[in-house]
Parts: sequence; structure tokens; C-alpha cells
Amino acid sequence: MPNPKRKHTRSRTGMRRASNWTLETGGMSGCTQCGKLRSPHRICPHCGFYNGKLVLPKREKKHKGPQSAEGGEEGKSS
Repeated sequence: MPNPKRKHTRSRTGMRRASNWTLETGGMSGCTQCGKLRSPHRICPHCGFYNGKLVLPKREKKHKGPQSAEGGEEGKSS
């Protein structure tokens, strides 16, 4: 089994190791409905459409209901 003839410098070792951890962004495509970028073959996270059909309806934020006109001023006297 071959052995290294000389010691590799820290810089050379670090450059070799650094190439293994580089992150790559996959190809992004535009949504046909809203036009925002999304991953191919996935439901659009912005509008919920895939292949021109609504697959995932958008969630609405839940409201706590109507609050009284006083707005929590019950214990105060004017």
C-alpha cells in the first residue's frame, strides 16, 4: 500500500477537506401560478399549486375572536 512521501501542509489538507462540505443549490423553477421560485417536482410552498392544480389549500391565521370595546379596562375608573 502506498504511503505519502512528504507531509501535506495544513493549507493543502484544509483545501481538500473544504471541497467536501460545499453546499449546492439544486435547480429552481418558477411556479406557473404565482411565478415564485420553487423546487422542481414539488408543491409550491407559496400558493400550494402543483401541475396547475390546487393541492394544498393555503392556511388562514386563526383570530381569537372579537374583543370588547373597553379592551381590558375593566378595573380602571376615570
